[in-house]
Amino acid sequence: MIVLNYQDRRPIYEQVVEKFQILIIKGVLKPDEQMPSVRKLAIELSLNPNTIQRAFSVLEAQGYIYSIKGRGNFVSPQNDFLLERKKEVYKRFEEVVVQALNIGFDKTVLVECVNNTAERGVL
Repeated sequence: MIVLNYQDRRPIYEQVVEKFQILIIKGVLKPDEQMPSVRKLAIELSLNPNTIQRAFSVLEAQGYIYSIKGRGNFVSPQNDFLLERKKEVYKRFEEVVVQALNIGFDKTVLVECVNNTAERGVL
């Protein structure tokens, strides 16, 4: 379900957060579906349970999941986070396009880059 990149410079918990965000946004994890337990996920990924707990805390703060004491963590049914995430990505994308145009990239090259990336379906 989740594959981590140990060569990535980002902290492991941030990678876990990102992977779960993608799974939730793409609908792989459905609204109100129970998340794997902290202990189970820590064992599967060979991580300290505190790392998983930190990732789940971030996901909860962002509105991706909610917790029920004694029962576990569940995928949030609200889609507000999806709209916010799209706005955030659009803003970052816009900034990169402006930078590329400012250093001389041609619009057709940028469009080709977007098309190639979309075809690969990069996760």
